[in-house]
Amino acid sequence: MTIAPYAEEHRRAVLDLSLRAWEPVFPQVRDAVPGFVHDAFYPDGWRARQLTDLAAVLDDEPGNVDVALVDGVVAGWICTRLHPGDDMGEVHVLAVDPAHQRQGVGAALTARAFDRVRSAGLRMVMVETGGDAGHAPARAAYESLGFVPWPVARYFKDLREQ
Repeated sequence: MTIAPYAEEHRRAVLDLSLRAWEPVFPQVRDAVPGFVHDAFYPDGWRARQLTDLAAVLDDEPGNVDVALVDGVVAGWICTRLHPGDDMGEVHVLAVDPAHQRQGVGAALTARAFDRVRSAGLRMVMVETGGDAGHAPARAAYESLGFVPWPVARYFKDLREQ
């Protein structure tokens, strides 16, 4: 496996593997959140929203993106953001193709993020993920890498219902 800087030639593979990686997650998200929240976030479906959001990351900050290549094929990717004011880096996006999950790809990409953050002289790294059942594997992976959770509660209220 090789970790390399993102290049435009990786774009289609990065977007395609992202949809495959999150395919099993989003049905469980839909079941875990109020319908009005899901519908507001994904009016055209989760795939359309993910493609738009991830394409924006690739377009707006390609220098923050690294890809994992296994035998020359894109197996995963990571976007690392730096927040010097908080003395922190952020794993903004991490996706591993299901065909390469549980083979060290995510750990190698995360190690690359750690290197980026250390090189910037920052103290810590943060990652966010869902608290629903679909995101349980992500939570387990992050905890295995030494991340500790910060308890957060996020609430929504539908103002159209009184």
